[in-house]
Amino acid sequence: MTSIKDRFCPKCGRPSESDGLCTSCRIAETPWAVCDTRVISTHCPGCGATKQGNTWTDSDLNKEELAPELARKAVHFHEDVRKRAIGVEIRDISPNRSRARLTITGTLYGEPLEKTCLVDLVWHKEQCDRCNRITGSYYEGIVQVRAEDRTMSPFEMQAAANIAEQTENSLQEGGERLSFVSDMTESRDGLDITVGSQHIGLLIVQNITAALGGRYTTHPKLVGEKNGRQLFRITYLIRLPKYQRHDVVKLSRGYAEVEQAGARHIKVFDLDQGRSRMIREEEIQKKIGNARSSETALVAYVSGGMMGILDPLSGETKECQKRSWQAVSAGENVGVLRDGDTFVVMR
Repeated sequence: MTSIKDRFCPKCGRPSESDGLCTSCRIAETPWAVCDTRVISTHCPGCGATKQGNTWTDSDLNKEELAPELARKAVHFHEDVRKRAIGVEIRDISPNRSRARLTITGTLYGEPLEKTCLVDLVWHKEQCDRCNRITGSYYEGIVQVRAEDRTMSPFEMQAAANIAEQTENSLQEGGERLSFVSDMTESRDGLDITVGSQHIGLLIVQNITAALGGRYTTHPKLVGEKNGRQLFRITYLIRLPKYQRHDVVKLSRGYAEVEQAGARHIKVFDLDQGRSRMIREEEIQKKIGNARSSETALVAYVSGGMMGILDPLSGETKECQKRSWQAVSAGENVGVLRDGDTFVVMR
């Protein structure tokens, strides 16, 4: 039987635990940690995105936060190395170059090891795909938001703009870098939203009509051809309903507040009956205002089926019928709209 005394390292001649090299010679022959001498980091000066290969990725890290991780990635360990650790010290040489001093430790075949190396970090600036499209005025569609037979309200303008921004943020967080909003312009006619992809354009119109009602149509226009594929720009036209949510309208009997406007019917809250119901647009005599812009008035008294409301403009007390479904007490404030000399109390 062969014993350890019979095993000798063929390189140094010392006793070996195996038939091959001893531990010291195995370690000496093994490149246990190798460092790249140079690492290039490409980032966009406009938005800070970083580039890996041909792919851009959004990043919130600044150079000071990014440098240690880049330096660590320059180290390549042998697969048998255990207890790996890398200490990093960064020194800026110029605005576009830094130098990292790495202290590398680990164990190989049970023996602790340590080495140092220097890695140059090159900071390269390049405009990313998204910023390149935005600065080049590239777009694939325009979302036009309009209202039917009226001008859009400030609330609708702001709501549509917020929906577009939220849709963009959601897609960007999901990795769709080219689904962006490059411009939003308010005009007397409505709101125009310029978008970088047809996908975001479709999502914006779907989200706006879901929130504000109305309908939309698409109007594609052929603008060229690339790699044998036809290129289109699409105009998405949104028509918001004639009556928007919280509009207060006069009916043949009393008043109602619009809850949802459809293509043929309108869902309203009947302020006399205290319940929701469906009506046709032809039943509306006129619009008197919107509940969002109602005035705040003080209830001076409640007596039987009547209540006195203090006019916030004239200071006079005007008597109104108290609806059975309303829980109103003297001293409380209520929202009111004016229909001539009549106060319409909101719910």
